Amino acid sequence: MSQSTCLTSTHQELGAKMVDFAGFLMPIHYGSQIEEHHGVRQSAGVFDVSHMLATEVTGEEASAFLQYVLANDVAKLVDGKALYSCMLNEQGGVIDDLLVYRLSPTQYRLVTNAGTRDKDISWLTEQAKAFKVTLTPRYDMAIIAIQGPKAIDLLAKVLPKALYQTVETLKPFHFVKDDGWFVARTGYTGEDGVEMMIPSDQAPAFWQTCLDAGIKPCGLGARDTLRLEAGFNLYGSDMDDNITPLEAGLRWTVAMKDNRQFIGRTALEAQLEQGVARKLCGVVLEERGVLRAHYKVITDQGNGEMTSGTFSPTLSRAIGFALVPAKATTCAVEIRGKPVAAELCSLRFLHELA
Repeated sequence: MSQSTCLTSTHQELGAKMVDFAGFLMPIHYGSQIEEHHGVRQSAGVFDVSHMLATEVTGEEASAFLQYVLANDVAKLVDGKALYSCMLNEQGGVIDDLLVYRLSPTQYRLVTNAGTRDKDISWLTEQAKAFKVTLTPRYDMAIIAIQGPKAIDLLAKVLPKALYQTVETLKPFHFVKDDGWFVARTGYTGEDGVEMMIPSDQAPAFWQTCLDAGIKPCGLGARDTLRLEAGFNLYGSDMDDNITPLEAGLRWTVAMKDNRQFIGRTALEAQLEQGVARKLCGVVLEERGVLRAHYKVITDQGNGEMTSGTFSPTLSRAIGFALVPAKATTCAVEIRGKPVAAELCSLRFLHELA
């Protein structure tokens, strides 16, 4: 049976189409996924992402612990700043991708994916045995994202004045914590906006306040097409335990300039020495059709596979991600048994094609 978030009944009352996603009953749309997508690109939308999990990491060795379990370097952080990172296994595969927020040198907050909740907590708990740290999953927190070019302006209608004035001046990947509310200038749509963590019992009233302010409710369908256009990976599709960040287009998240030892580093160094054999690329269909995950991709260097795909509402073209041979330069996608002309490109569709 699917789990609920603190907003599940709210979505149902709004008439959302509900589906199981990563073990949670979540809204896929509230009537029109396309309208919700365009609404975020043109104004602002609000998403319930409370199926994701916030976990506190506290203790005198919190920094050292995160330096060991994450591929990115938390030493880059100061209080009030966030960092995107992958968490790797010994083979360099991605256990999960996450955001880490530094509240102090001895307190951090991680936000991990819904489908990896149990796996992540088990892994982190096992690694934490060697460090003086405490892990505290925050099942009592709702996570709500408000995204779009008008998101920050509309927040003036839903946040207390003093908090809004602070949020308004936040730089990307910075956050503020105030009276149990946590507001970060981060997102997963390619637009401006915030991701908020608030007490679950306050979430329904806040959600309604957002709607009253003219921020439209959006489901996970629009969230997926928005993140694809922006070139953001989806865990379980574009990377997993058997795909390294070097293959998944996330080399920029791996910090290896110093001698810091982190889980998976040895495997990544060996992969770099041997040469990365495959890469995640953007794919644009040159003919009519829609790209889907698992379609075969035929390249000049051998076959690959689509990992994500959709029809882009913004670009009016079929786009997707594919894992292909590293030296591939041309491709076609097999759709219903026939090769359809396509082009390999950057993952940053909005910047490259808009």
